Amino acid sequence: MSQVDDPLTAAAASPGHNSLAAMDARHVLHPWADLSQLGTADALVVETAKGVHVHDAEGKRYLDAIGGMWCMTVGYGRAELVDAMADQAMRMAYYTPFGDVSSAPAARLAETLAELSPGDLNRVHFTTCGSTAIDSAVRMAHYYFAAQGQPEKRHVLTRRNAYHGSTYLAASLCGKAADRTLFQYEEGFIHHLSSPAHDADIAEESSEDCLARLMAEMKAEIARIGAGNIAAFVAEPILASGGVLVPPPGYQKATRALCAAHGILYISDEVVTGFGRLGHFFASEARFGIVPDMIITAKGITSGYQPLGAVLVSDRIANAIGANAPAEKPVFSNGYTYSGHPVACAVALKNIEIMQREDICGHVREVGPYFIEKLRALSSSPIVYTVRGDHLMACVECWTGEEPGPNARNMALAARVDSYCEEAGLLVRPYENLCIMSPPLIVTRAEIDRIAAIMAEAIARAEADLRAGDI
Repeated sequence: MSQVDDPLTAAAASPGHNSLAAMDARHVLHPWADLSQLGTADALVVETAKGVHVHDAEGKRYLDAIGGMWCMTVGYGRAELVDAMADQAMRMAYYTPFGDVSSAPAARLAETLAELSPGDLNRVHFTTCGSTAIDSAVRMAHYYFAAQGQPEKRHVLTRRNAYHGSTYLAASLCGKAADRTLFQYEEGFIHHLSSPAHDADIAEESSEDCLARLMAEMKAEIARIGAGNIAAFVAEPILASGGVLVPPPGYQKATRALCAAHGILYISDEVVTGFGRLGHFFASEARFGIVPDMIITAKGITSGYQPLGAVLVSDRIANAIGANAPAEKPVFSNGYTYSGHPVACAVALKNIEIMQREDICGHVREVGPYFIEKLRALSSSPIVYTVRGDHLMACVECWTGEEPGPNARNMALAARVDSYCEEAGLLVRPYENLCIMSPPLIVTRAEIDRIAAIMAEAIARAEADLRAGDI
């Protein structure tokens, strides 16, 4: 695989870690920053990257088990992606995508996405990221029903522990209690169903009973709100940032069928599960047997090299919108300056080409079960409550042996595991009492062995600290 040459060359000429960390502490307000530490936090300043590894400003090398932010697919430093970026920028860096203006990369990428997507999802609305794609999909659902004389169909169903983004509508759809702070959220037309998580290792009910309970609740909520008032159901196939929460078998098919029976649009948020993380370009049909009305994609579409999001829309929805647009004001007034950015689309096309040529999805199907198997072996530790996941998305949940969940001691324990991993050259994503992993899709079995070995040692050290009363 072609990689950019020695990333440490650039790091050697850069300011040192202390200087960069000081600049960062003084001037940067990070996403999901701990505001109590504002101005004092000593950030890990990542300078360069190659393959599945990143290097900090002092040249220390880390295996990136986070995959950037779920988005690294074909690995860091891919010269082909950099060249595609540069070539398109030199040819035409940008032009407006509004109205009846397009670019060659956007048109080609839309056709390619239509070929990769299931069913009749042949229309693409480009955005800048997953958050803006979610907002756009909900607005499209509202427009669809309003154009057909059903403006009352505007309510949206989502789930607790879901994560859909940071823009206003997307954040309102999120169901993670820890993410709700002092911001304002839409409460009038958004309704949160129970988290669909079912972990057979710790569950007190069978998967069949769990599915029956979840479906009974969803039916009751539809009846309470009125199917004639509900526009859409928004669902991640697996709840990623909520803690890699896997629904019981049959959940996706059952919810899809219930939505179809009540005229509710099904929006599948594949920002994380798409583009290979579960071994397919899109998981909705290939893994879960459903064809949604819309699919949301972002992150892995460009392997993180450029920001890009998209809503894939069924012909049925798109054609109805076109046929029923009001003559006096037919404009779909939703879009962004950088929608379908030509440089981002060029990178996405090259990323897809690489993934197909190197059979990245096939590689994930081969190493993914091994990744989960190696991590599940960590469950033998008394401070590991459970390990769950699917292919190259996984979560190790820590606990002190007392009450499970995100209480102060469990979170401190997970933070200690994370700290020991970082010390040993492994980056995992700490969230509450969880250690979340989503490595680049090119990860090898040997690298998976290293991830598991470092995690095992970090867990053992944290367990010793707990026994010594140091947590």
